Amino acid sequence: MGGGHGLFNTLRSARSVSDHVSAIVTVADDGGSSGRIRRELGMLPPGDLRMALAALARDNERGHMWETALQHRFGGNGALKGHALGNFLITGLAQVMGSELAALDELSSLLGVKGRVIPMSPEPLDLEAEVIGLEQDPREVVSVRGQVAVASTLGEVRRVRLFPDHPPASPEAVEAIMKADLVTMGPGSWFSSVIPHVLVPDIVQALNETSAPKVLILNLVPEPGETEGLSLEHHIHMIRQHSPELKIDDVIVDLSTMPSHSTRRHIDRAASSLGAQVLYRDVREDDNRGRWTDRHKPSKLASVLQEVAAGTDNAPAHGKDV
Repeated sequence: MGGGHGLFNTLRSARSVSDHVSAIVTVADDGGSSGRIRRELGMLPPGDLRMALAALARDNERGHMWETALQHRFGGNGALKGHALGNFLITGLAQVMGSELAALDELSSLLGVKGRVIPMSPEPLDLEAEVIGLEQDPREVVSVRGQVAVASTLGEVRRVRLFPDHPPASPEAVEAIMKADLVTMGPGSWFSSVIPHVLVPDIVQALNETSAPKVLILNLVPEPGETEGLSLEHHIHMIRQHSPELKIDDVIVDLSTMPSHSTRRHIDRAASSLGAQVLYRDVREDDNRGRWTDRHKPSKLASVLQEVAAGTDNAPAHGKDV
């Protein structure tokens, strides 16, 4: 569950250890090509859905070609500038077939995806944040509306909400969670891609009722604007603040983000408030010259997901649904 580049890397990890991967994707994007399509056509924003399709495309020459085609953006100076080809494919097929999910299933078949890409909700959602630090009085709370505005705010995000309030979940998303052998949340834009999932009541209910272990994958670095200065334990506290009833089984933290043992104690305490244990593992990608990047390495993350799956009674190490 997630959106954008964070979900892309998790899906790349999951597809190497599972024969069926369901990507449950946020639908609150209002910027760029997705925002233009959403405003002009009233469709679900397709950008994060496109990214998930690209991540799950078959791992061969044809699959790589389709991944590149989906991600291709038009240049020039006209109306097409900045639009991604994959966004047009999803939107056009949805209009022909009468359903975004039907369009995603059709494209998944074309791309050789072993699994499904599922919108979190059947309707486009709006994100609003309570932010401090934008006014002369730094304690004054300001409402910031829209996913792009929230992600790029110069203030400190305190809380986010979705509109409409208590939005419906896609039935297929609930079904995927209930049937899964392992569920992951994150990494990604914390307030605009990860937390929105726990603001959908039926998603939270499914997470608490599924027998699958639930894994929260923490980010490697704070994101400029949205989570600037937010500690790892604060990331966990934000999940609990937005969904106090949610229970998580494991939290994955990369070893390179651990500056001290005292920090580990704070993270352990925060995770315990969700009912979770913390797995400190090496999951970070380097640039082949010994320098860390800001991305999770899919093969390393896949090994940890296998470890979690193999350590449970309901999921063997390979071949199950994620």
